[in-house]
Amino acid sequence: MNKSVSVKVYHGYGHKHNLVVYGHVFKRKAKSKQVYSNNIFVNIIHLLKLFILKPYPLVKVRLHFFGQTVYQNTEQDGFFKFEWEAVGDVQAGWHTVHVEAVDEHNQVLNACEGKVYVPHITQYAFISDVDDTVMISHSATIGRRLRELFIKNPHTRKTFPDAASHYQQLALSHTEKNQPNPFFYVSSSEWNLYDYLVETFRYNQLPDGAFLLNTLKRWSDLIKTGKTGHEGKLLRVMRILDAFPNQKFIFFGDNSQQDPEIYTQIVERYPKNIEAVYIRNIRPERKIDTEALMQKIQAQHVHACLFRTSNEAIEHSKSIGLIQ
Repeated sequence: MNKSVSVKVYHGYGHKHNLVVYGHVFKRKAKSKQVYSNNIFVNIIHLLKLFILKPYPLVKVRLHFFGQTVYQNTEQDGFFKFEWEAVGDVQAGWHTVHVEAVDEHNQVLNACEGKVYVPHITQYAFISDVDDTVMISHSATIGRRLRELFIKNPHTRKTFPDAASHYQQLALSHTEKNQPNPFFYVSSSEWNLYDYLVETFRYNQLPDGAFLLNTLKRWSDLIKTGKTGHEGKLLRVMRILDAFPNQKFIFFGDNSQQDPEIYTQIVERYPKNIEAVYIRNIRPERKIDTEALMQKIQAQHVHACLFRTSNEAIEHSKSIGLIQ
């Protein structure tokens, strides 16, 4: 293996006829192991390392999955996307994929294993924003957002009270314990923060799921983290809906940025696929505008809930029969 090349594979998703896996190839080691320290300087140095990257553009990558081999090339920022159809039946659950970066002679430069999630045939699927919907991030204020990122680590980042409890209940809504409903976490945060977010969610006992994030940023753009990519977020959400046309979706977001507008557009385009939309009221000054969008959503016969605390959202979920 070439130690100057590293491959990073993110959790993918799909079903037999449409499987999707994303990742990056870098020209040097892409990350350092997180030390969960209360030392501010340790956390700052680790975060900076996540943004000091050298992507490997236009390199060939190949994916192995149950005897299949699929080829692709990375983009200019080292990003790759595999989308393929399985030749055999794929059981529900998590499955391992093996991805290799190869040179022009098909010699392996380096490799990495990832996982792809095939949901059980459940009634519901959930798409949730991350910052200020589940995790307290202060996205609307650059200084406070960067303070949360720099000073805290995945074990000290705070999630909203009872958010994990709500999501855990929804994961088992109208299904069996061994067949949880799928969760997709779609964020404007960058792929640089993938491990950071996965560990934050694991530590806070939120349901496992597939993360779909925004384009990599370099250290010089760190101050802009999480502030771009809303059009990309709309496309990522629509791709999930297209991949699972037979499931009813429930959306979670907040009104600190563009979630209400994005979700309203999607509901108007896919009204029969959406069961409910939940928006956390992070910015009270936007409440009236948000309520107007929620009325548009309800006009499509989709449940809508503008909430301040997760307990309010839980009570709404009980009132419409999502949870008991």
